[in-house]
Amino acid sequence: MPLSQPFSRDPVHTRTIVCSGFHRKDGLWDIEGHLVDVKTYDFNTQYRQVVSGEPVHQMWLRLTIDDELVIRDVEAVTDHSPFPICPAVTANFARLKGMSIRPGFNTKVRELLGGIEGCTHLVEMIGPVATTAYQTIYPYRDKLRRERGETAPSAPQPARRPRFLNTCHGWSSTGPIVKQLYPDFYDGATDASA
Repeated sequence: MPLSQPFSRDPVHTRTIVCSGFHRKDGLWDIEGHLVDVKTYDFNTQYRQVVSGEPVHQMWLRLTIDDELVIRDVEAVTDHSPFPICPAVTANFARLKGMSIRPGFNTKVRELLGGIEGCTHLVEMIGPVATTAYQTIYPYRDKLRRERGETAPSAPQPARRPRFLNTCHGWSSTGPIVKQLYPDFYDGATDASA
């Protein structure tokens, strides 16, 4: 169901972030993000004239990662920015090479590329790109496994608490999904008659 009918209004600004995942022929994965900001009006800055519909910001980011979510290569590009010097910082994003996308990743990204060491917009895009990596790799690997006729336990019980528990409403450790799929880590009320 979409949002309710809004009050009468005029469009002013649109930010679009598109993230895509690709399986490469060499077995690695390319996860790409593209951010575009546009205004519905013309304006001038000290550095450029921006025409309605022309990008104020336009940045690209590609992380090449392996099956273990280790970043093997990084490419960052700034096509449109507020200042002519902004594209010079894209080389710093190579600092991500060798990092693993796992808990603590976003904190480490901010340490390496926060403030004057990075670009606000490219750093913001890393979160959705990292999430896209998960959404690309794990379901696709499951698909390939099923195509090969391999089966997996219907409810695998890891030795350690899964890191995604309590990351959203659906994965609440007190909710019905965890109770069904990961009963060893269910923290909700138990049925005394069971």
